[in-house]
Amino acid sequence: MMAIAFLLLCLGAWILAMQAASDSPPAPSDRGGAAPPAGPGPHDADDRHNRLIRQSSPYLLQHAANPVDWYPWGPEAFARARAEDRPVFLSVGYSTCHWCHVMARESFADPGVADVLNAHFIAIKVDREERPDLDDIYMRATQAFTGRGGWPNSVWLTPDGRPWFAGTYFPRDSRPGQIGFVDLLVRLADLWAHRRADVEAQATQLAEVIRNSSLPEPPQGEVRIDRQVAQQVMTHLADAIDTRHGGLNGAPKFPPHHMLRFLLYEARTRGDARALQWATATLDAMAAGGIHDHLAGGFHRYATDAQWLVPHFEKMLYDNAQLGRLYVEAWTLTGHARYRQVAGRLFDWVLDELTDAAGGFHAAYDADSEGVEGKFYVWSLREVLDVLGDDLGRRFAQRYNVTEEGNCREESSGRRTGANILHLDHAEDLTADDAMAEALRRLRLRRSERVWPGRDDKVLAGWNGLMIGALACAGRHLDESRYLDAARRAASFTRSTLRHNARLQRSFRAGVVTGPAFLDDYAFLAEGLLDLHDATGEDRWLADAQSLATAMIEAFSDTAGGFFFVARDHEDLLAREKDPLDTALPSANGVAVRMLMRLAERTGQDHYRRQAHDALRAFWPTLQRIGHAAITLVLAAAEWVDRQQVESGRPRARTTGAAVEAIGPDAPVPAGGRTTITLRLTVEAGYHVNSAAPRRHDLVATAVATTAEGPVTLGPVDCPPGEAIAVPFMDEPLSVYNGTVDLRVSLEVAPNAQPGRHNVPLAVRLQACDASRCLPPTALALTVPVDVVTAT
Repeated sequence: MMAIAFLLLCLGAWILAMQAASDSPPAPSDRGGAAPPAGPGPHDADDRHNRLIRQSSPYLLQHAANPVDWYPWGPEAFARARAEDRPVFLSVGYSTCHWCHVMARESFADPGVADVLNAHFIAIKVDREERPDLDDIYMRATQAFTGRGGWPNSVWLTPDGRPWFAGTYFPRDSRPGQIGFVDLLVRLADLWAHRRADVEAQATQLAEVIRNSSLPEPPQGEVRIDRQVAQQVMTHLADAIDTRHGGLNGAPKFPPHHMLRFLLYEARTRGDARALQWATATLDAMAAGGIHDHLAGGFHRYATDAQWLVPHFEKMLYDNAQLGRLYVEAWTLTGHARYRQVAGRLFDWVLDELTDAAGGFHAAYDADSEGVEGKFYVWSLREVLDVLGDDLGRRFAQRYNVTEEGNCREESSGRRTGANILHLDHAEDLTADDAMAEALRRLRLRRSERVWPGRDDKVLAGWNGLMIGALACAGRHLDESRYLDAARRAASFTRSTLRHNARLQRSFRAGVVTGPAFLDDYAFLAEGLLDLHDATGEDRWLADAQSLATAMIEAFSDTAGGFFFVARDHEDLLAREKDPLDTALPSANGVAVRMLMRLAERTGQDHYRRQAHDALRAFWPTLQRIGHAAITLVLAAAEWVDRQQVESGRPRARTTGAAVEAIGPDAPVPAGGRTTITLRLTVEAGYHVNSAAPRRHDLVATAVATTAEGPVTLGPVDCPPGEAIAVPFMDEPLSVYNGTVDLRVSLEVAPNAQPGRHNVPLAVRLQACDASRCLPPTALALTVPVDVVTAT
């Protein structure tokens, strides 16, 4: 880019080499038994520690004993930088980041490196999981500067916070193909001292790049929300899907959460066989591969290869929340037992090893133990035979591909180490017989005796929202009450601990709450509470979701549509971002839109629907241009169309378990006349809807109403009789609707009605139930156009 030209000239081959591939690359950016003890809590500073010892973040505490004179992000560090006219070195990472650990061992723990850093810079350390706002802003600088991103993110700032140089991991010493951290520090200090005008110009340009990239392209003229963007995503995926190994083409391979959720939605609602095949092939490949922890359950962060074999071994709460839900959805859609098994073992692992005593869920497990990535998870053939004995051990080894030479290789030499990552050849082998189940149990027990990887035990509001929703979904569809109980406990914890008045806080750890919360916290948690409400029928979770949504709209909404990532009263930063794109996490705006649509259905409050529509409109140019990078919002757009519009031109609305479509009127209606329309109620398999006369006073009957006060009003409604059925949780038969049922609705036009089109808002009030419980009542809103002509 033009903005970095002068620095490339100044540093010449050093910087060109820095940008080239290194022998130890940073982790790729995703833009694409008994648990171990938790980390230490904050303590008072002393001679052995820097200022980070007072923080609660496990990542910052990992650096509290560094000789680097670290500051946490805040005014104190920048005040010193201004007073001493020194640039800031900003290091952003997270506690389970492998290359963050490498750079910490090589450079930040080295007194010689610390001497150089402390002499020329003010050093700030940031936990990207506690401060995703800072992470995103300064990652944009790194991507603009180098064309790539990753962690640790290393950024040099002016004393007012503008970036002027950036990179990711640097080795301590220079080597062929890559500049060393010490040499780079010396050269950047020299630039600051002798080329200040160039540095200032660079900082100004990079700050402008960040601001310009922080807001979406505004829409021009009329916007019509339609399914074209979903069709464009399917066209893109036809070229991007790895038809051999699942997922997206190439390596590394990240679990494509958002793509899979979109594909399963298309398969479920539109019967798209291609979407189902793509989704199940990827789910099968991941479940069989080394990215799956076959002993305890759950998934590692990503695979370094195209076959899902060799993982980056950290295990994140947000990955497993999203994947657990996907495997439950695949189970409900296909009935394949392997998906139920993968989901159940994943959630059992979360309950066993990621649950805080207070009820929330911890953030992650590290990739490393004893300073070696993956050491906790891999096996030699000899170890397997020692634990299982020769007969069962060799059967297990054949099934899980454990060999004498191993399938792990040294990164630098490519030499096999004799260690094995457990994986299967076929997803069908996931359903273990009793012998294999016993082997897995015994190996997990032996593994628990090893030195555990570190656990990041902070509780993040948004990530907990994802897991609350996933557990609610699992509890409902897998009929596991303990998953619902765990979701309830976590939801109660967020209410009692992470709420301050009407506002939400970001994080909790070691008795310390840190804030403020961001858009994703509000959106993810509100969606999870709606899932819990749908699974339990308990109104308190709907009320909590509504409270969060109201606070979110007040603090984050933009009058132009959509939501900013930080609240109106947030500290001033380089940019206030409004991002539609997915990362490893779903787009916060996309989740907000979907959550608001659901909330509108459940409460009947149309202002939630208007907020959702305004957000879709604001991001529509982005969805048309790069919808494959914003699939959560594309899914929201598809749901918008499916709920409220139809391909055939008929008004339509849907909710969990049922959909309603308006058919007619077939011709214009004269003033003073009457017409009849059909409201076609379609009930999903596995559900029933209470009929217009359900035989119990405490159940909500299906009924049609209107809020219209115009010239077209609602006349008599003819509802057919229901079918009598017996249900396990009630003593008497009920009258219900199954399959497809037509409600005949009369519309009456006033004699003085003006000619032209009149839109008549109708609401179909219904309550859907499955075999175990009834969902909360809901009103499906749809607008029926009636063309009125002059009476003759």
